[in-house]
Order: sequence, then C-alpha cells, then structure tokens
Amino acid sequence: MPDRIAAVEAQPCRSADSALAARATAHAVDLGALPEWDLSDLYAGLDDPAFRDDLARAESACKAFAETYAGRIAALAAGSDASERLAEALRTYEGIEDLLGKLMSYAGLVYSGDTTDEARAKFYGDTRERLTDASAELLFFALELNRVEDAVLDAAMATGPLAHYAPWIEDLRREKPYQLEDRVEKLFLEKSVTANASWDRLFNETIASLRFPVQGEMLPLEPTLNKLQDPDGAVRREAAGAVSEVLRGNLRIFTLITNTLAKDKEISDRWRGFKDVADARHLSNRVEPEVVAALVDAVQAAYPRLSHRYYRLKAKWFGVEALPYWDRNAPLPRVEQRTIPWTEARDTVLSAYDAFSPDLANIARRFFDDRWIDAPTRPGKAPGAFAHPTVPSVHPYVLVNYQGKPRDVMTLAHELGHGVHQVLAAPNGALMAQTPLTLAETASVFGEMLTFRKLLAETRDTTQRRAMLAAKVEDMINTVVRQIAFYAFERKVHLARAKGELTTEQINALWLSVQAESLGPAIQLDSGYEPYWAYIPHFIHSPFYVYAYAFGDCLVNSLYGVYAKAEAGFVERYFALLSAGGSKPYSELLKPFGLDASDPGFWQIGLAMIEGMIAELEAMEGAS
Repeated sequence: MPDRIAAVEAQPCRSADSALAARATAHAVDLGALPEWDLSDLYAGLDDPAFRDDLARAESACKAFAETYAGRIAALAAGSDASERLAEALRTYEGIEDLLGKLMSYAGLVYSGDTTDEARAKFYGDTRERLTDASAELLFFALELNRVEDAVLDAAMATGPLAHYAPWIEDLRREKPYQLEDRVEKLFLEKSVTANASWDRLFNETIASLRFPVQGEMLPLEPTLNKLQDPDGAVRREAAGAVSEVLRGNLRIFTLITNTLAKDKEISDRWRGFKDVADARHLSNRVEPEVVAALVDAVQAAYPRLSHRYYRLKAKWFGVEALPYWDRNAPLPRVEQRTIPWTEARDTVLSAYDAFSPDLANIARRFFDDRWIDAPTRPGKAPGAFAHPTVPSVHPYVLVNYQGKPRDVMTLAHELGHGVHQVLAAPNGALMAQTPLTLAETASVFGEMLTFRKLLAETRDTTQRRAMLAAKVEDMINTVVRQIAFYAFERKVHLARAKGELTTEQINALWLSVQAESLGPAIQLDSGYEPYWAYIPHFIHSPFYVYAYAFGDCLVNSLYGVYAKAEAGFVERYFALLSAGGSKPYSELLKPFGLDASDPGFWQIGLAMIEGMIAELEAMEGAS
C-alpha cells in the first residue's frame, strides 16, 4: 500500500484500467475461477438498512453506557458484589465493542476492495468519523478502571464472574503508566480522524491510483511487483525501472507523509512518556524490549551467514559476481515456471493442513466454501494480502492478489493460517480474541511451513527441489533478514526525525544503508532502488510492526522443530496456543513446547534452520 500523485503514469484512466481488466480476464483462463468474498455475513451493501440501524444503535449504546457508568467505576469496585457488577459492565462494554468492530470491519473491507472508488472512500471515511465520535464516549471506562487500586481490583477478580476478564484487565494495567488525563485522551482519539488516520488514507488512495508502464501496459503496483518474479530478465528490469521512476516522481508526497506521521508519533510518545521510539509498539505487543533487542542482534549478526551467503550462491547460479536488485527474487535460471491454477493452490494448502490436522483443514476449507476469500487482482484493490478477523460474532475474511506464482500459493497458506487462528481465538470474545503480535504470525508461518514441507517431500526432481528450497530460503530471508532491516530503517528515520524534518535524500540514504548491510555485496543497489522504501505500507500504518514477522518466523522454526520430533500431544498443544487468543502471555503459551524466547540462545534455533537450508543448497551445487 504505497501512495502517490503527480506523474502522468500515476493518473488513473479508463484505458489503463480497461487494459488491466482485459489482461486479468485473459489470465483468468490460466488461473481458473477466482473467488470474490461475500460480505453479506456483515452487511448486504453500502445502503443496507441494517448497517444504518446498527450504526445508530452503536452510537446510542455508547452514550447510554457513559450515562450509566461514567464516574462510577471506583464505587462499583469497592462494593461487596464488585465482581458481579464490574463483570456486568464489562459484558455490556464487550458487546458494544463487537458491534463497533462489525461496522468498522465492513467499511474497511468494502474500501479495500477498491480504494480509488469515491463512494467507497466516502462510506469508509464517514463510518470512521461516526464510530470515532461514538467510541470517545467509552474512553472513560478503561481510564477509570486503571485508577482503581490494584489490591481492590485483585480482590474483585479473585473470584466470581470478573475472573473471566482478568487477562484483559491485566493487559489494561500495563497501559497505566502512559495513560493521560481524560480530556487529553479524548482529544487524541477525536483528532486521530484528521491526523494519522487521514495520512494513512492518503497513502492508501495514492498508492492505489499509481500506474506503472510495463510492456506497453499501465499496471497498478501489485501486478508490477509481480513482474519482478518473471522468468524473463528484461521484463524484471523494466518493471523495476517503472517502480523506481513512478515512485521517484511522487517522493515529495511520500516524504511529507513519512515526516508528518513520524512527528505525530513523537508527540504522542512524548506526552505519554515513552522513552524509545519503539516502546509503544513493544507495549502493545506485550513483549519485553530486551527480547526484541536480542532478536535484532541475533539476526543482524547472522546477515553474513544467511542473506550474504545465499545471494552469493544465487549470483553464481546466474553467472555473475553480483545480482542487480531486480533479480533478488527472480526464479532460478533454466527452471520451468508454470502458472498454478487456483484449484490446485487450494487443494495443495488444504491437503498440507489436513496432513497435520483434519480439524485445521476443515476450518480452512470454510474460507473457500463460504466465500470468505477475495482472490482476483483488480484495479483499485488494496495490494498485498491480509486476513481480517472482523469480530467474534461473525468470522474472518482473507484478501489475496492471486496471480498463479508459487509464492502466491505460500501467501494463501500464510493468510489461511491467520484466518484459522482468528476463528479459534474468537470464543475469547471481543476483548480477548486478538492475539498480540508476538504470536500473531505463528499460525500463518506454520501454515506456510506445512505447505512447503509437504511439497518438498513430494518432489523428486533435483532441479525442482533446488528451486523449491531456494524459494523457501528467499521467503525466510524476506521474513527475517529483510523485516529486521526494515525495523532498523524505521528506527533510523524516527530518531533522525526527532532532530528535524527529513529530506527525501536523507530518507533515501538511510534506506540504502540498511539494505546494503542486510543484503550484502552480492546484491547491487544502485540509485534506482533508492525510492523503494516509499511503497512499504507497514511504515505508515503500523510503525515498528515489522519485527513481528521475524519474531514469528524464528519462533515457528523452533516450534516446527518440536513438531518434527513427533512429540505426542503436539497438535493438541498447538490448538491450545491458537485458541488462547490474547488471554495468555506468549511466554506462558510457549512453555508447553519447552520454548523460552527470553533465552538469548532461542533465536539461534530458528536462524540455524535457515542456515541449514542454505547449506543443503550449497551441497546440491557441489554435487551437480
């Protein structure tokens, strides 16, 4: 999800979109019928009276909750029946949160289907404004709960119905040191509509409107990036140049968005008392800063053993000393590339899930059978992929941009892992279903690994096996090395921005410095790669989120190692981990597997798996 306006290539026009549509139709013959999601389990359409009525009901419920409970939480906690009365308030609060989430989920999913459509954008913007205003009525509740003395609240949670909400209350307490006065909190919330939320939306709509000239067509970002995996090196080079040219022509707005959001975050962090630029993210992830620091140190120290080593090997396969940056994810030379139809992708992932657990596969199958997936690439559709949990009273939805590449199959396996995780966690309710980012990538990466291992075990041809191993290593490098490099880039940007506004040249330089360090000398990073930071959506929407991918990949490598030993009861323990949602800390959930992320040596287990795959590729090279 990047963004931009300016260059002629960036102007949306019917001829460009019609060409894309025609191309997509022709390509659909190879891919088969691609599913589009059915959002009617949320609402029937933008003009659905049920949506209008629920929106009015949500606003009314928020006001009624405030009228009933504002200023009274301390008194409720002090009574002999505190557990019952506070639990009743929390059940009401949870029901309102579920309704608010349902409304906002629908608006967000509709918007992601075509972020360039003005009617959808207005619907999304109007819904967000009204729900922000409504939820401002609820702010007092968490603030007042956190003002109740710990001993009083502990007594109320010890027995009775409030004990059910103890994990949520414990999480809430972690926010207490950074909590501001009520009116300031309300101001922060209400101003978010015209502050960071508006810049996020500008980013989304700009990136969706960009068009990149490749092979005589004007393509959106997603199909253009897909060309970087084309078997034809000339096509890869042209696509890379198009991305560079169009992004460079729009860097002024990207730079403004980056500067504004970094400053906005600095103001918020300063008011709340966070000391480090990433402390707010660590708090929301419920992970200790020292654990993240150990992960970052371990990955950065492993750059020479992982990315540098692998890309040196890949350059050798291509017969060069160093690969141009547009060949970093290129398919291996002299390896047959084919388009994978949607039905084959579906069956591949489901069979891999089924081999691990039929119950897991049955949950994943519902996404296909009940149309919870949106797969085609369309003009204006949000790029990339995601699984949206919506709310526990409904079900998740998955968005992918399926184009028949092997990596698209892995993306499908990844997002279905998220979806299964979200289904299993839903019974925890609206307040405790959401999984902290420390474990949010567990099921997704594990699903990828199941799919990869199944395909690899079925592959006998040495050339194809090498290609599969290489693709998996590249995916793992992209997930671990690249995401830690992204994290390092964000840190540099935010720390530098605290000293003053950054120029485009400064941001470009920071980007190239961390990329050169992480990728190594076997990847050539010329000036064409400078603006590539501009299309990374996480920098805009979720500052410092990216280390969660590396956290999840290394964790899953360790988890898969336990599974590979065929330990009895693994599947049951795995389901328990996913079903916990946000009701237990990650450290507690990992104990049954004998894993401890606070152990400095923990990260070496996951990194060693990547290193072992690279060694296997080197051995295959020596034997050929």
